[in-house]
Amino acid sequence: MIDPTHPPTRAVPAGTDKTAALHKAAQALEASFLAEMLKFAGTDKTPESFGGGIGEEQFGSFLRQAEADAMVRHGGVGLAEKLFEALKARADGSG
Repeated sequence: MIDPTHPPTRAVPAGTDKTAALHKAAQALEASFLAEMLKFAGTDKTPESFGGGIGEEQFGSFLRQAEADAMVRHGGVGLAEKLFEALKARADGSG
């Protein structure tokens, strides 16, 4: 989930509340995508010598999601912008 206490580095497009909601949804989708990519990249794997146990495994998803949210706040990979444009075009009836 995108943290509202940390505003995005990219400006939210001006417009209606509907436009802001579409932009927020696009950012949330990009963050979810990035969290899954981080999971498959194995970024949360600890060296064998530390072995954090079952608690580490259970809370790893929260860390991945927080990292993905931070990535999106700092520009992400551009997926949110593409998703936003597609969602906006569909909402405007031109897509």
